[in-house]
Amino acid sequence: MKRTPIRFSAFWLCLAFSVLLAACGNKEAEQRTAFIGFLQTRVLDKPGLRVPTLTPEEKASFGDYAQHYAVIADFNEGMNKSVGQPMSQVMAKGALRSVADLASRRDDLKAAKDGLGGLRTALDKELAKADAAHAGLKQPDDLKQVYDKAYEKTVATPAATFKEVFPALDSVFNGALAVGDYLEKNKSKIQVSGASLTVSDPAVQAELNKMLQDLNGHSKAINAAQTKMQAMVRGS
Repeated sequence: MKRTPIRFSAFWLCLAFSVLLAACGNKEAEQRTAFIGFLQTRVLDKPGLRVPTLTPEEKASFGDYAQHYAVIADFNEGMNKSVGQPMSQVMAKGALRSVADLASRRDDLKAAKDGLGGLRTALDKELAKADAAHAGLKQPDDLKQVYDKAYEKTVATPAATFKEVFPALDSVFNGALAVGDYLEKNKSKIQVSGASLTVSDPAVQAELNKMLQDLNGHSKAINAAQTKMQAMVRGS
């Protein structure tokens, strides 16, 4: 049986490849447009800190760009689990109801202070991982402009705001422990009755008042940092 060789024209091969490349290019462009629209309307245009979970349909429409969003989502999930939730426990551990607590709950205060170190390390680790992933992303200019703004809003700013709380908390715990030590050292001159203290030595009273004023000043710094954090979350 005679076989007829099959020959392809170079022109038709080039045309076929052009069609394939155009199809791939259009798909990427559609995915990028969908992702940019999502970042703009669902993240940037919304007040406060918003990191919505992608639906299966959204993941499919974004293509490989869904992994770019995962950098933002993973950071926020990690920060919540390793910093946000433990921070609530630290604050509960270090909460004081009265001046008398400064003497009776020094172990709790020390535990709360020690816990801060772990939270700071955890936040630094999560941020370093996100920053490294962000730096490695390859994005067209139109996407990069929008993505960088979304990253700033959902990663960089929350991390920086959280970090403002740590020095204030350190100062409060250090001041509280110092007052507790002072109360213990001068307990023969101080009578504790419920939530109140009676001091028999005027010099001890003056020094104690000064230490408590300093402690109140540090507490105001915490309140200011917490207010800023709440405003960031709410967008007010």
